[in-house]
Amino acid sequence: MQLTGAEIIIECLKEQGVDTVFGYPGGAILDVYDALYKHSGEIRHILTSHEQGASHAADGYARATGKVGVCLATSGPGATNLVTGIATAYMDSVPMVAITANVGKSLLGRDSFQEVDIAGITMPVTKHNFIVKDVEMLAPVLRRAFHIARSGRPGPVLVDITKNATGAVTEYEYKKPEPIVRVSETIREEDLERAVQMISAAKRPFIFVGGGASISKASAEVTELAHKIGAPVCDSLMGKGVFSGEDPLYTGMLGMHGTKPSNFGVAHCDLLITIGARFSERVTGDTSRFAKKAKILQIDIDPAEINKNVVVDSSIIGDVRTVLQMLNPRLPQMEHKEWLAEIDALKNKYPLKFDENHLTGPFVLQELYRITKGDALIVTEVGQNQMWAAQFYKYRKPGTFLTSGGLGTMGYGLGASLGAKLGCPDKLVVNVAGDGCFRMNMNEIATAVRYNIPIVQLVLNNHVLGMVRQWQTLFYGRRYSATVLEDQVDFVKLAEAMGAEGIRVTKCEEVAPALEKAISLGRPVVLDCIIDSDDKVFPMMPAGAPLEETFDADDLK
Repeated sequence: MQLTGAEIIIECLKEQGVDTVFGYPGGAILDVYDALYKHSGEIRHILTSHEQGASHAADGYARATGKVGVCLATSGPGATNLVTGIATAYMDSVPMVAITANVGKSLLGRDSFQEVDIAGITMPVTKHNFIVKDVEMLAPVLRRAFHIARSGRPGPVLVDITKNATGAVTEYEYKKPEPIVRVSETIREEDLERAVQMISAAKRPFIFVGGGASISKASAEVTELAHKIGAPVCDSLMGKGVFSGEDPLYTGMLGMHGTKPSNFGVAHCDLLITIGARFSERVTGDTSRFAKKAKILQIDIDPAEINKNVVVDSSIIGDVRTVLQMLNPRLPQMEHKEWLAEIDALKNKYPLKFDENHLTGPFVLQELYRITKGDALIVTEVGQNQMWAAQFYKYRKPGTFLTSGGLGTMGYGLGASLGAKLGCPDKLVVNVAGDGCFRMNMNEIATAVRYNIPIVQLVLNNHVLGMVRQWQTLFYGRRYSATVLEDQVDFVKLAEAMGAEGIRVTKCEEVAPALEKAISLGRPVVLDCIIDSDDKVFPMMPAGAPLEETFDADDLK
């Protein structure tokens, strides 16, 4: 059938099973929005308050559902406002397709109104990107974009379409999407056998789980491995929930704000089995001194990650779930009682703790966990709020902790929580923020109200940029340069002005009733929790230090 380019875009989205898109219209993309209007019963469009909110919402939708998230923007500043969200998705391997419109083909390269080379700008932070100048190429490119975003190691793909291509007419024929095949052809028999030998010989094995295990949906296989070989398990921010935080073998997060049992355990293990993790410097600290007593076995889908940051002794390249399904049956049932007893002693000696004499972020997160019984989808911003949410809320399932791990994007969480809630309407969705992060994109509360998206926005309000202030306190002689938020912004009034419910909490005894009310209301709620400006995240490993130098408040005394 003969369709315009804009109609072909809509039909291709329908082909791919897309039911929700996030975006903001403008002149160059008007043809697409006109086509969306005609198909509003088939594809829901969420008008965010800012294009960055649309990109984060598409990201949150993708992480929560496992589908490809889709965002739309017009040319020029509309497109550039997506860049931070695209980069966020790229760093965390999130499948996303960003569709931007550009000026007409004849106007390209002339510094036309709202013209920008968005493909050139995003090239370093996309898995792939395309410029479509002719309508005949539109459907093949869009289909390829979705396949690239989902296959192998997922990631964002940008499709920039000139305005003439959206208005021109060509033949369209429906095509069923290509199936996504798990990467297994790179899994070598000799690598599996070497892994069996290393695991069988180990006396002090430790498992480190990253985001690749979550993307691969390998939770059952990771759990089977841990219990089969009797090994403790730690995780990265992105790996949270792959291995249950309530399992006795779980030791907590690894790295800069990891637990002492995880950091000290990895420092003294003799085999580190790394599953779907890329050895970020926030995890390893000084790479030259990382896990020096251990042999390292790395399992990852991306060969570029092998020996990139840390030199390993052996590796298996392939889809993590497939690798473990092949590896686990080859392993004998093992016990490491002395090693596990040593780890348990560390867990007893160095539990996560906080000052219970006043309202703190950890207290709020602990209460949230108790009230929700761990059955919520937690989204975070970046900084102290993010670390407390990682430390004091226990995650039993993958895909229940959504955070900007690689890029560390302040302002990520609110948009992402909207996408997550729309993707998982039956789940309670809570965005945990500091006041500094909340200010970045708090205009998306208006989006939540407009569409009645019942998220709980939790603000841990310390009137400072908390994590930066923590570094200034510990390493910069308490010189608080540009980190004190001395103003009179009232988040409760702000919430009410946007049409949401606002609740302020100043005491420990107010937390539970406020959370219970927020959850029960079934509408957007902002909880403004006033905490001390000098509360800190512990434990902490100084940047560039080895894991063994992790310290906490007791050590400072």
